[in-house]
Amino acid sequence: MTDPAEPITPRAISTISTDPEQAIRKTREAYEQLRSEIAKVIVGQDEVIEEMLITLFCHGHAILEGVPGLAKTLLISTIARTLNLRFSRVQFTPDLMPTDITGTEVIDEDKATGQRSLRFVRGPVFANVILADEINRTPPKTQAALLEAMQEGQVTVGGHAHPLPKPFFVLATQNPIEQEGTYPLPEAQLDRFMFMIRIGYPKPEQEMEVIRRTTAMQAATIGAVLSGEDVATVQDLVRQVPVADNVLRYALNLVRATRVRDPEAAKPKIVTDYLSWGAGPRASQYIVLAAKAKAILAGATHVMPDHIKSVAHPVLRHRIITNFNAEADGVTTDDVVTSLLETIPVEGTDAGTSRKMDAVLK
Repeated sequence: MTDPAEPITPRAISTISTDPEQAIRKTREAYEQLRSEIAKVIVGQDEVIEEMLITLFCHGHAILEGVPGLAKTLLISTIARTLNLRFSRVQFTPDLMPTDITGTEVIDEDKATGQRSLRFVRGPVFANVILADEINRTPPKTQAALLEAMQEGQVTVGGHAHPLPKPFFVLATQNPIEQEGTYPLPEAQLDRFMFMIRIGYPKPEQEMEVIRRTTAMQAATIGAVLSGEDVATVQDLVRQVPVADNVLRYALNLVRATRVRDPEAAKPKIVTDYLSWGAGPRASQYIVLAAKAKAILAGATHVMPDHIKSVAHPVLRHRIITNFNAEADGVTTDDVVTSLLETIPVEGTDAGTSRKMDAVLK
């Protein structure tokens, strides 16, 4: 682990050669250093950290679901610091207005001439990493203020489009145990989040370490590992990872199997018994894209079926809707996805995935 007294030198991925294998190796090294820096502040949560970084490297957004006190805010702000990105937190409340997020126009008066003009005052959404804390506690009108920012990378006020800084990454949190006075996100808005990441309680030894750290005087010092330009380079690198047709077909079959209302889709019994609605095409796109990022972080030069399986839960769990039978029998969306992964086979062989990235880039 790096000495906190020594400054961290960014990996400068954006300046490496165009050799794809070297790019993957450098990205993997930077990823390991990111985890090392984050571990100075955050205890455990390795899977959660990996899923958040995958979302960022895929130019996506994520919902974090977990009970209070699991350091969601600290985790997000720590990741922003290790990436040298500007962090902004918005606490969503019932009285929050859309302009409180996007910004608003104010009237400026020139005291010398007396002329008045409109000036746009930027809201907290103008940052690289946005924490939308308890997004389901604000009315739909305010929730929708994030839609244009997430999809288009800009906000429109007074007929003028204002571009947001890049990279732009929204992390919204929800409390799963307290639903009184909340406004659940509609399915159309949930579908715009690449991942739903669930944060659980720490293990006993991890919680012991949390207590030890948070009740001591010394505070951890972390440094930036990557820059915003490096993140953009990794985002481009992710999209260049090759995927064989049989692996693409496997991802497609997983998604289509959830569509209980599609007469052409082959549906397992658990789907017909417990689902009322399945995932749309955006799920297939996100599964493949996330699997590409997973492959890079694992040091692989192509996507394998195991990479698809590893990202299926966070992509699908908020895109499929269970019915009354599932609620009565205690079946969750994660149970359905697990069953699909166990029953749907990978067609063909994996021989086609042996292509190297340099062959694809030529």
